[in-house]
Amino acid sequence: MLLAAYVQDLNPLGVRLLSTIVAALPVLVLFYLLVGRRWLASWAGAAGSVVALVLAAAVYGMPLEMAGASFVYGAAFGLLPIGWTVFAAMMLYNITVETGQFAVIRRSIGSLSQDARIQAVLIGFAFGAFMEGAAGAGSRVAICGAMLVGLGVPPFRAAVICLIANTSPVCYGGLGVPIMTLETSSGVKADTISIMCGHQLPFLSCLIPLYMVKTMCTWRETLAIWPALAVGGGSFAVFQFIFATAHAYGFPPIWQLTDIGGGIFSLVTLALFLKFVWKPKARWRFPEEVRGAEPVTRSGGTDPHDHQAAHAQEEVRELLEAPKTAASEAPLTVGSVTLAWMPWILMALCLVGSGVVKQMEKDKGGPLDLFGLKSYYDVPVAGLHKQVQRAEALVPPGTKDEDKLEPAVFKFTWLTAPGTPVLLGAVLSMFLLRMSGTQIASVVRKTVYQMRIPIPTIAFMLGLSYVTKYAGMDATLGVAFAATGVLYPFFAAMLGWLGVFLTGTDAGSNALFGGLQKITATEVWTAHHTGAMSNLTLDQAQTLICTANSTGGVMGKMIDAQSICVATAGTNQIGKEADIFKAVIWHSVLLASIVGALTALQAFVYPFTLMVPK
Repeated sequence: MLLAAYVQDLNPLGVRLLSTIVAALPVLVLFYLLVGRRWLASWAGAAGSVVALVLAAAVYGMPLEMAGASFVYGAAFGLLPIGWTVFAAMMLYNITVETGQFAVIRRSIGSLSQDARIQAVLIGFAFGAFMEGAAGAGSRVAICGAMLVGLGVPPFRAAVICLIANTSPVCYGGLGVPIMTLETSSGVKADTISIMCGHQLPFLSCLIPLYMVKTMCTWRETLAIWPALAVGGGSFAVFQFIFATAHAYGFPPIWQLTDIGGGIFSLVTLALFLKFVWKPKARWRFPEEVRGAEPVTRSGGTDPHDHQAAHAQEEVRELLEAPKTAASEAPLTVGSVTLAWMPWILMALCLVGSGVVKQMEKDKGGPLDLFGLKSYYDVPVAGLHKQVQRAEALVPPGTKDEDKLEPAVFKFTWLTAPGTPVLLGAVLSMFLLRMSGTQIASVVRKTVYQMRIPIPTIAFMLGLSYVTKYAGMDATLGVAFAATGVLYPFFAAMLGWLGVFLTGTDAGSNALFGGLQKITATEVWTAHHTGAMSNLTLDQAQTLICTANSTGGVMGKMIDAQSICVATAGTNQIGKEADIFKAVIWHSVLLASIVGALTALQAFVYPFTLMVPK
């Protein structure tokens, strides 16, 4: 006989519709505050968490101390490894800015081509992917938009180009934070999610450069540079596939480097191709462009009560107003460009080393012993671990009593959390670039200030997610969504798209909907595993549907309020947010639908089902 302190009830009000509405209230409150009231994400996340805690205790009957413990458990995962990784990645980026090395990188890339179509691929797509993987947090749209405007691209067009490009690499943004978040909320291993992403995103990575350039010019002018599109998108797609799936073939897990390495590989490959193999017959520029437009933000034009827009403008100023140094002003040479890239190379080497350590832990089946310290610690959450019994509707027949209890163990991965090797790379870079104490202090202050919104947001989002998970609220929603039946694989991607549109981040959408997607996948597979989904096991169905939340969600990145605000601030178009939204909304819907269709094919149609990892 089980002695759980709390047993989940998927219909606590006795009326399925009412219970579903109540279960959805925390997310609805969050969305209303984000979109309707334009609150900062951290404030909205805190409010949604409070609503979730109240409903878990008052409606679902969960003891309040258990609900609080579940929130703390989720928030702790939001801080380590996720918040720790975001912080370290931004610190490394700030080191390159403070020392002038990032300006060297920008100048070297801007000089590769004078054709606006190819500049869009080089900067908007390839360099943007690198920026997404290295820093995330809106940096890609702001910096790439400003670079394109500085090269003569009309500001409105630059914003649209960068927003469309800010799609397929987002899953691996900030060193894979969305994938780590999805693992935390769904329970599906990040390594497995990465493989599934690697079996979906490369198709989109080949498509996005073509799609992006087509929005700039006619089909004839687009196809005139098809070799550059094939090399730029194809090289990134190949690298993306290899790094996302390398661990499936016996290599250490290095998928956190997918965007960074893929962006650099695409840049170098396309640059060499343009220099030694092929050049466009005629240089193409925008008819309306005005060279020399100033890529800085204006101080006015924003509703003072619009906290999201104000924060976006402040964020853009932090990213673009870099101090001038001797390195940033000096002529470009092979040595100076190589030195500028060295911090990222050091970071990559440290991450590879971390991947080796993870493989050693996997081979041993536990943590490594390091001079009296363990490489990680498993900490059971007091008052929650094995104290929640899953609802009977979620338990497969024949499940042992012990397996009906939800585990709650915080894994303190102090050594192999991506933030640790990235921080090590940052420290090595400080020595390599001979930073002064004043510069180091400036970088630390700047990073702490920049992260004052993103890190609490992640913590609140995951805290909210864990409350709904342990209370059973996400299960109530999952059973309701399962009513869509065989259509759900398509709608799984669209739900992720909606989540990113409303929360502003793929990580936020994964935090909110990861557990819901897994439960719904289980319900749909149980109903159809002898028919439409007969080619997939339950684990495969869960992997596919949960991953679709992230890969479909990235297509909502171009229309979320934060990205639109960052795009307008970075291209000096404050006040044109609505116009930019109208320009990209249908592109976003179409691309999300493509991901949904691909997910449906992989769910039902042989041989596409073979692409789902076991």
